Amino acid sequence: MSELLEVRHATKVFGGGRLFRKRAGMVALDDFSLAVQSEPPTITAIVGESGSGKTTIARLLLGLTSPTSGEVLYRGNNIQSLTREKRLQYLRDVQVIFQDPYEVYNPFYKVDHVLKTPITEFRLATSTQEAQRLMEETLNAVGLRPEETLGRHPHQLSGGQRQRIMVARALLIQPRLIIADEPVSMVDASLRATILESLRLLHLQFGISMLYITHDLTTAYQISQNIIVLYKGEVAEAGDVDLVVKTPQHPYTQLLIDSIPAIDPSKTWKKEKLVGDPSARVSTAAQGCKFADRCPYVMDICRNEAPPLFRTDEGRAAACFLYRDRPQLGGSDMNQVLGTHALAVPEGAGRVVA
Repeated sequence: MSELLEVRHATKVFGGGRLFRKRAGMVALDDFSLAVQSEPPTITAIVGESGSGKTTIARLLLGLTSPTSGEVLYRGNNIQSLTREKRLQYLRDVQVIFQDPYEVYNPFYKVDHVLKTPITEFRLATSTQEAQRLMEETLNAVGLRPEETLGRHPHQLSGGQRQRIMVARALLIQPRLIIADEPVSMVDASLRATILESLRLLHLQFGISMLYITHDLTTAYQISQNIIVLYKGEVAEAGDVDLVVKTPQHPYTQLLIDSIPAIDPSKTWKKEKLVGDPSARVSTAAQGCKFADRCPYVMDICRNEAPPLFRTDEGRAAACFLYRDRPQLGGSDMNQVLGTHALAVPEGAGRVVA
């Protein structure tokens, strides 16, 4: 298997440097590695609370920011130094769906402009009629009626319709990978299932891989095969989504799962007392496990050494010294626990987090 897009030991530090010599920089991402294979297509969720580094990963993969150390590669080439020809292919292979559909649109243009622009830029059609056919077919593929969508301004459509147009725009280019950064956080709950279903069908019908970035474990569980749980810029736990969500091993993942309100009112939330400030910044001088001050199982070693990834199951790894008797993985070996099987969820079927 060859890597389509790869992050190698990427660290991103904000602040510090010449202008901030008296202060250490804030570590947004710390020695993160991930590879997206060309085949087979997969859906991997990256989850964590605000400030965990999720959006920083997306910006690195899109070339919108550069890592402080490490590199991001597209088909083996650093994306910051791609030739014009390879950059054009990169822009076709890797598409993004942003969190806020409202900011993507120019209110002075009709929504057709969002679809016509990539058709023109990538020369996807040789005539106006062919361009119109492509737009209509793509809108139908994401559950929108062209006659009720084209020709309208953004304010004339609902938030869910605007977001599905962005899904259609990504599909129009036929990418190999879609980076979806909180794609349903700005729409009503009633529309989330529709948009998630559209993304799932893009994966199943068109063989498109996805990185689904979210703070919502429930939607991550519904759509993904693999999951990576981040905490303050580092991987806490990663692996098969069923293993990680149903039987979480890292104390932080357990906290996230226990924070999901239960349908049964007799079930109480997590009783262990967690201390420390979850929003506290992590400086470049920080040592030990970043979750140590909040962990109910903290040990002396946790405060002095940063835990590596331990392979706790065939399809899972956790960065916690509770599992220090298990085989140790390097950061770049995380893909060993991420499954590459095709997602096979029956039409109309859904999964519910217990």
